[in-house]
Amino acid sequence: MDDSHDACDQADRDTSTCSTSTSYRLFDRQSTLHQLMGGGKAADVLLWKRRRVSLGIIIVATVAWLVFERSGLSFLTICSNVLLFLIVLRFLHANYASMRDKPVQGLPELVLSEEMVNYAAASFRIKVNYMLLMAHDITLGKDFRLFFTVVGFLWLLSVLGSLISFFTLAYIGTILSVTLPALYNKYEAQVDRCAGTIHRSFSRHYKIVDENVMNRLPRNLPKDKPM
Repeated sequence: MDDSHDACDQADRDTSTCSTSTSYRLFDRQSTLHQLMGGGKAADVLLWKRRRVSLGIIIVATVAWLVFERSGLSFLTICSNVLLFLIVLRFLHANYASMRDKPVQGLPELVLSEEMVNYAAASFRIKVNYMLLMAHDITLGKDFRLFFTVVGFLWLLSVLGSLISFFTLAYIGTILSVTLPALYNKYEAQVDRCAGTIHRSFSRHYKIVDENVMNRLPRNLPKDKPM
């Protein structure tokens, strides 16, 4: 009886451990990854539900990176040459069609709607206010976890900037943004399990550091006593 009872307890503990390890979800999300990314065409592209578009982005990004890195020309020079070529090509095509009495293929009107501008401005304002709030909390010493996160991120950017160029960093970011969401969507359970283990270990070590070091640091500078 005792052996069976111990075996049941061990099974319950294993089940509890498994459920705890698998209950964690990356980004603490309650919805699917597609819904978290907006659920629109952009999410379809990043999750490779529109494979041709996703593959086209990788090809265009690779060609652009090769042009910028290997040509030795500046960004402004390349953009000016590309725009010049497109404008001249379009101008010659329109005049050739008029001389041959062929209808000129029209171009879609590129107009920014007021709704789109207001939405972009509102989103930008929210992000700027959030960054200002983060900076405020960091300068007042309210959130040490946020402080170390920002410091580590800025240090990593500084190291990467000294090793690779901006265009290479942008190219790597583009490739990762197109490939990582699709890979995570495919291996979601395994990634969440590993992320949960890392998150619990980090939280445990942070709690020890917070209790032994952070709580002993002064929150506010002492005020000068009046003479």
